[in-house]
Amino acid sequence: MSFNVLKHELVPEHDLLPEEEVQKVLAKFRITRDQLPKIKTSDAAIKVLENVYGHPIQEGSVIKIVRKSETAELFVAYRLVIGG
Repeated sequence: MSFNVLKHELVPEHDLLPEEEVQKVLAKFRITRDQLPKIKTSDAAIKVLENVYGHPIQEGSVIKIVRKSETAELFVAYRLVIGG
């Protein structure tokens, strides 16, 4: 990919969450991994993260997305990586 979409001012910060952090998030919100919103492996942000980490982002991984918010300063969302 020749353009890093994560550097665009309108794209929020994306990062791969370590498994122990995933478990903490799931416990905090009392949900299962499958209840998280989804993001496809074909998403441009996932492709950039693969270049950053130097390996494919596996299905079942969780991505942390941090958005700037006018009311809450920062809003953190989580996405489950699925095929596609």
